[in-house]
Amino acid sequence: MDKVLRIDTVSEHDKFYHQQNLHPQVSIIDFHGTAPEVYASKMNFGFYAVYLKDVQCGDIKYGRDTYDYQDRTLVFVAPGQIINVDINEDYKPSGYALLFHPDLIHGTSLGKHIDNYNFFSYETREALHLSEKERKIVLDCFEKIRYELEQGTDKHSKMLIAANIELFLNYCVRFYDRQFITRNEANKSNIEKFESLLKGYFQSDKPQLLGIPAVTWCAEQLHLSPNYFGDMVKKETGKTAMEYIQLKVMDIAKERIMGSNMSISEIAYELGFKYPQHFTRAFKKSVGYAPNEYRSMN
Repeated sequence: MDKVLRIDTVSEHDKFYHQQNLHPQVSIIDFHGTAPEVYASKMNFGFYAVYLKDVQCGDIKYGRDTYDYQDRTLVFVAPGQIINVDINEDYKPSGYALLFHPDLIHGTSLGKHIDNYNFFSYETREALHLSEKERKIVLDCFEKIRYELEQGTDKHSKMLIAANIELFLNYCVRFYDRQFITRNEANKSNIEKFESLLKGYFQSDKPQLLGIPAVTWCAEQLHLSPNYFGDMVKKETGKTAMEYIQLKVMDIAKERIMGSNMSISEIAYELGFKYPQHFTRAFKKSVGYAPNEYRSMN
């Protein structure tokens, strides 16, 4: 098994790329003309990292798959995430990076909301592709952070740096919203696959064996990360992935209640409910009537 190179601090990462470290918890790196100190095949960071790639490059992987890298691409790495690095001694990185340690944002607005930025948990084929105008906005945010770092540390530094990182991440939320729209056809295809996946699931014996399908299971079947999958479903349907699954379950339940002579308990077990009363409660909450009441209406 390949050894994982662990870099716990921003300062260590700056040293790794022979960069001057201006702050122990945050850094902006310009990779042009730099090279890493050693060439590792796997890396694990103790901090958040955002990479802006300036050239088409397939050097960083998550798991076995290459990131969806192109010109003007942003990739987000969360603390503890292992990335595979396909590089050799001829490799010369090109682009920029923002690095910030979780300790930097403790007690700040960003620290309270960092988990809301789902793209730190996105995986392969889910990177953010920027327009030239968006790239300029990203670099402008990086420049504001760099400016603060160059001023030295005072009582305002932490607040201003965290606020500028938060501004940058909020722009990324907007850019991802735009990307979900511009990739509408691809997303529709994934929604169709999701619908087909659920249909096949409930036509099999999986519900009795595995229960109601989890969002993570569905995402895995579609080769997407759970967060990206959930965001895509929400953007396309207006419902969370779990809500979508639950509505599908209720639609099938209505069909079986009205189109068969099975008991409510049998339908509940066939749909993956461990206890019929849980099914009855969920059905009434969704439809407005208990299953037996719904059956007697027609």
